[in-house]
Amino acid sequence: MAVSENTGGTQTAVIGTEHVLATITAAGVYQLVVDTRNMVNGDVLELRTYLAVRSGESRRLARIDRYGDRQGDGAADTAAKGEVVKFSIPYTSVFGIRFALKQTAGTGRSFVWSVWQQ
Repeated sequence: MAVSENTGGTQTAVIGTEHVLATITAAGVYQLVVDTRNMVNGDVLELRTYLAVRSGESRRLARIDRYGDRQGDGAADTAAKGEVVKFSIPYTSVFGIRFALKQTAGTGRSFVWSVWQQ
């Protein structure tokens, strides 16, 4: 099955505000990809995923991935600081999925993001 971009953009975070990046209602396999190159020491970012378990049910929080401080730059310090591009696990969604971003500390940064689908 081919992989394509479902949606994407750039989100400028407001500290303490959850920003919905994508709400998808079609069944499929989806993965959130976020570029964290703008983070610096003191920043904390949460990438959140919400899923509906059954038809007609609300989407509920399924996972939060947290990242703090400066992330690697893809060069020599990558091993010490981590990767710049963050990938969620691939989620199989039958009844709907929502991806959100929340920066909880630091200065609000801009994050380039994409949702890939199979």
